[in-house]
Amino acid sequence: MAPPDPRPLLAALGRRDFLRAAAAVTAAGGLAGCGTSATVPGSVAATLPDGPLQPGAGDIPGDHYLGSDPADVRWGYVPAIGAAPVLTMRSGQTVTIDTVSHEGILEDQGRDPVAWFGRHGVAADGVLSDAVAVARDYRRTPRDFDADGPHVITGPVFVEGARPGDVLKVETLSAVPRVPYGVVSSRHGKGALGRTASGAPPAGIVLDEVMPPPATDGRATGDPARYGNVSVFTPVRDGADGPEAYLAFGEGQEVSFGLRPFMGTMGVAHAAADAENAPELNSIPPTLGGGNIDIRLLGPDSAFYLPVRAEGALFHVGDPHLAMGDGEVALTALEGSLRATFRLTVCRPGEGTAPSVAFGHPFGETQDAWVPIGLSDPDGSVGGQKGDLDVAMRRAVVNALDFLQEDRGMDRATAYAYLSAAADFAVSQVVDRTVGVHGVIPKAHFRS
Repeated sequence: MAPPDPRPLLAALGRRDFLRAAAAVTAAGGLAGCGTSATVPGSVAATLPDGPLQPGAGDIPGDHYLGSDPADVRWGYVPAIGAAPVLTMRSGQTVTIDTVSHEGILEDQGRDPVAWFGRHGVAADGVLSDAVAVARDYRRTPRDFDADGPHVITGPVFVEGARPGDVLKVETLSAVPRVPYGVVSSRHGKGALGRTASGAPPAGIVLDEVMPPPATDGRATGDPARYGNVSVFTPVRDGADGPEAYLAFGEGQEVSFGLRPFMGTMGVAHAAADAENAPELNSIPPTLGGGNIDIRLLGPDSAFYLPVRAEGALFHVGDPHLAMGDGEVALTALEGSLRATFRLTVCRPGEGTAPSVAFGHPFGETQDAWVPIGLSDPDGSVGGQKGDLDVAMRRAVVNALDFLQEDRGMDRATAYAYLSAAADFAVSQVVDRTVGVHGVIPKAHFRS
């Protein structure tokens, strides 16, 4: 079957269909806060406007709202310890944040989302106004496409009472697509099959297997628009079981897959820095403060525990995803702007309200599983980058052992045997300089 023309997508996914699509990929918060169990009224989207979900329009279920105004974002960098917050809230309250995807606004795409998406059939009024504003008006730091991270980071949010030594529990209550399309990009020198800085292929493959192909590499021009990077526009349509993204190929063929929205970046301030674009604040590598963790399990009905290093924690988000496979091999997920609602709760040492491992390392939880996380180089861009999956795997296993021993009461030898026999370890991503592995420990295996 030939894929439909993407131009009528915004009309075709109008009020009724887009409502149904968004509701299918949004869930009410069901995980307990630190010592509580509560949901947020309205956290399942009941109404959305026709076309794009513009800033502040439509249902905003959180106690607070934060948009991605150019003055309230950092493009390519995360906030430092001591950064001025853009919002202050109490522990246990909720916040709805309109996030902006970087795809369609970057320099290699022309830094003009109306023009870039227009070439793919999206009318000007189908483009988010905050994406246009960030691309046009961002002045907080000078942009260097080759050095900066790509992500639009919104925040930071100051959570009253959070202090170094605590844990911030981040519950994703809902994640609603703001537009019915996304983008998947691969860029020269990046991704699982990217050519190394020396021009050689990475270990294990030959030059002909590099992606994107070296013959299309225009980085020597110094003009990002001529780099030869590949960005695949990906429409979303309503399917029998909910919204689907589709990619056309060959003669009238296509592949489609369901959406699974989540925030690729959720973090707290982890490093002090003298400049907002200091290398240690680069948004690409995940760190002990979370950041660009890229674990697809951390969508609605999940919790993400982060060790606090700054007064107020200074929570921030970015890199919204409509869907992602474990590994994220091409470089990006299906990137697309989301409206996400979070509950932020401070957990104190000794309360038993956060996994013990989370006081030193990021840790995830879903309704069905505990998710210990291992990073290959958890200080981010400090002192060089080590993208070694073996290191990330070992750290994920150690963190899993520590959790089972300290929080579940298993002796270490039994826990090691259990992990080998019954738990899964997955590659989170291999594209963020610091690579990640996460474990999945099913709660159903534990009967008390």
